[in-house]
Amino acid sequence: MTDPQTILKKTFGFDHFRGVQEQVIGRVLGGRHTLAVMPTGAGKSLC
Repeated sequence: MTDPQTILKKTFGFDHFRGVQEQVIGRVLGGRHTLAVMPTGAGKSLC
């Protein structure tokens, strides 16, 4: 599996995650139960 930063750039064209996106993705990839409550426009769909 490729690291999240590489996938972010290759798939979405972004250089960095916004807000807590990286933390949410890290928890999910780490196998932890995760509930991400984020405001509109914070990037939930990318997570």
